[in-house]
Amino acid sequence: MDWYKMVFDLIDLRSFSNLWFWIALAVLWSTTSHWVLGVPFDMVARARKYGGDAAQDLQDLVAINTRRMLFIARVSGLWLIALMAFMITALVILGFVYRVEFAQAVFLLLAPLAIVGALSLATAQRISETQMQGDDLYRCLTRHRMIVQAIGMVSIFITSLWGMWQNMQVFAIWPN
Repeated sequence: MDWYKMVFDLIDLRSFSNLWFWIALAVLWSTTSHWVLGVPFDMVARARKYGGDAAQDLQDLVAINTRRMLFIARVSGLWLIALMAFMITALVILGFVYRVEFAQAVFLLLAPLAIVGALSLATAQRISETQMQGDDLYRCLTRHRMIVQAIGMVSIFITSLWGMWQNMQVFAIWPN
């Protein structure tokens, strides 16, 4: 029994033909659109519908998360931007210059998340500056979630097109 053959037959290292990649993509965007600034979106709906303690819990959790995000951005934001830029650049070079499929797949996962991260930081800054509460806060979080969902839809669409293109090239359906 050849262990290497058995392991690599079980774990397909080609990303776009691997079911686990597509499951991870779906879970990634489902989770990202559900957690708005670190707050589960059902809390926003509950606060809007019932008010009272649910609204106060939402307000407190949003305040904690926005302060935390802004503190991290102030303390180590430059380093995080530099690290993210390095990672994305490395993935672009490995994936699209050297044609490493795994790097392409990771880039197609991380690049849109970088946009969502910047959007989340901008939303946290706006909430912090204006001290949003009540309906204004609910609208802001709902708008943020809809933008994240739009980014996710575009990302999934582009990833699926690129993945189909890669699979057609590998299986010689569409020669290069």
